[in-house]
Amino acid sequence: MYLSKLFNKTLREAPSEAELPSHKLLLRAGLISALATGLYSFTPFGWRVFQNIESIIREEMNQIDGQEIHLPALQPIELWERSGRYNGFGNVLFKLLDRRKRAFVLAPTHEEAVSSLAAQNLQSYRDLPILLYQFQRKFRDEPRSRGGLIRIREFTMKDAYSFDIDWAGLDRSYDRAFQAYKTIFERLEVSTMPVEADSGAIGGKDSQEFIFLSEHGEDTILHCSQCGYAANSEKAIYVASNNEREIEKELVDVATPGKKTISDLSEFLGIGEQSIAKTVFYKADEKIIFAVVKGDHEVNETKLQNILNVEKLETLTT
Repeated sequence: MYLSKLFNKTLREAPSEAELPSHKLLLRAGLISALATGLYSFTPFGWRVFQNIESIIREEMNQIDGQEIHLPALQPIELWERSGRYNGFGNVLFKLLDRRKRAFVLAPTHEEAVSSLAAQNLQSYRDLPILLYQFQRKFRDEPRSRGGLIRIREFTMKDAYSFDIDWAGLDRSYDRAFQAYKTIFERLEVSTMPVEADSGAIGGKDSQEFIFLSEHGEDTILHCSQCGYAANSEKAIYVASNNEREIEKELVDVATPGKKTISDLSEFLGIGEQSIAKTVFYKADEKIIFAVVKGDHEVNETKLQNILNVEKLETLTT
């Protein structure tokens, strides 16, 4: 094909709504095009990149005896009610009725569907272990779609599901998948760090996520360079300081002129940061949110946004 016939068109400047560098580059290179908030079309070049990545993932999953399947994105609501996750996903779940008024969901994940498929086809423990995987569209009504292909409302996920005889077998399947993911990122030449993570509504005994370190990321991780421990801030385990209870003193007003930070206040008063209460005010959907935390702690704004189910938190004062 001649270059003059190519459908892709590049941009000199990224649109004003693009905030992250990755989003700007995707748009300027003409790899994707916005259809609506959280919905993107892939151009021929963008789709070719997508297929190349998918091919590498498929090769590595096949190396660990994965078998590819394809499950429906449209699923009867009864599956989700039976699993108990219908209410767990809350407003993220897309719901609809067909012409017969039967309720369906657009699947944000496929544990229910793959379990139904396995129940129909696995007859005995002798059929195990089995590892099934797919590339399928997922739908999540994200309250704050942003960052190009990050946290969007329709996206493709490679999801894998193992069925094992016992916990030891599950651990072996998990380890094989973990090593396959490491190999995938190595082949893609993407530097990542595996960290412990919170499974959220998906559930599960253990969970890890591969983090690409970036100053533009939404999550915060904790990593110890000495012992190697790494975890998402929502999952990290820490030992709470055992502060002795202080003798209650008489309440008095103390002027703190020019002391704008907790560290300034701690030094001025001669007490530890853990003994100070820090207050933060936010504006969220025209409501005022008042958060109080210990002076040596930080407010996890991402987690607070998810709890409040709001698109944006605006810091008013500290």
